[in-house]
Amino acid sequence: MAPPTTQKALLVTEVGKPLQLVTDRIVPQPGPNQVLLKVTVAGFNPHDQLARDTGLFIAQNLPAILTNDVTGTVVELGPGVDKYQIGDRVLSHTGFSGTYAQNGLQEYAVNDIGAGFKIPDSVTNDEAASLPTTIIAPLVGIFDDKNGIGIPAPWTEEAKAFDYNGTTILIIGGGSNCGRFAVQLAKLAGIGTIISVGGSAEELKGYGATDVLDRHGGEEVVLERIRKVVGNDLIYVFDAVNSVAGQTLGLNALSSSKKGKFARLLPGPIDETKVVGKQAGYEIFSVFGSSQVKLDLAYPFWERVPEYLASGKIKPLKVAVKEGLTAENANEVLDAYRDGKTVPKTNIHI
Repeated sequence: MAPPTTQKALLVTEVGKPLQLVTDRIVPQPGPNQVLLKVTVAGFNPHDQLARDTGLFIAQNLPAILTNDVTGTVVELGPGVDKYQIGDRVLSHTGFSGTYAQNGLQEYAVNDIGAGFKIPDSVTNDEAASLPTTIIAPLVGIFDDKNGIGIPAPWTEEAKAFDYNGTTILIIGGGSNCGRFAVQLAKLAGIGTIISVGGSAEELKGYGATDVLDRHGGEEVVLERIRKVVGNDLIYVFDAVNSVAGQTLGLNALSSSKKGKFARLLPGPIDETKVVGKQAGYEIFSVFGSSQVKLDLAYPFWERVPEYLASGKIKPLKVAVKEGLTAENANEVLDAYRDGKTVPKTNIHI
């Protein structure tokens, strides 16, 4: 049965205003290397609230559809596509192109076949949708050599000569969604010492962390905890949570005698007067977690994810669920982000 020509969708029609439900949004058509999905799950992330309320990524291209974590069932194949078949369940990490044909808060969306995978039978749609944005950001932050700290991805040629077991990484905010996946990716690569600041010790050690440090007590106290583990040898830091004011913790934890690399999710100017003793210097990388922008890294990763999930090398996150494509459901989640509430990873069942 052919898909309809129009559909329901939730739109940002004006920055700073609640999402609005429409019933006449055009159903997108798949092009080469794309398929059309009947959307089953749309997963939220904090940037969706910033998009609605501040125009992040979307201000110049209204009306806009939100959510970049999508699962769906293939209903139409683009020209020449043989990776999927009609009826396959597919995970899609959508792009930030400005057309919003891929985003999740609609009944039908297109998928770039490299930016996702066929969901294994043992994995639910909600589990799959917990991955995209929250795993690609640390993937880029840890393994990209231009916008991240540049540890080689474990499937690359460079990995053959890299001493993973002798490497230490500090993950600040290991208890966040991105931090949880950062720990798992570090373990996947075989990094020998994986230190998390923050999070549940039991949970994060289950993911592969070797040390989980209390994040409370102030920067100097936490820094001393870190130094007791790393001494003066730390080269690699991934900060999953801090704004620029808090990023001096990770920078000050870096070695003074070896050049350090610091990747962060939240960009902005650092007050370098608060970073002391770094005679060897350091590099700061601001991470943009887009599969399409980093396709040379992300697409080979997505090809491997079904096996990683099946083997338990990657464990999905727990999610909360709302039933139905309604403005009330979506705005409730976005309002909670806006109001600073603790928001679990939340999916809407379309």
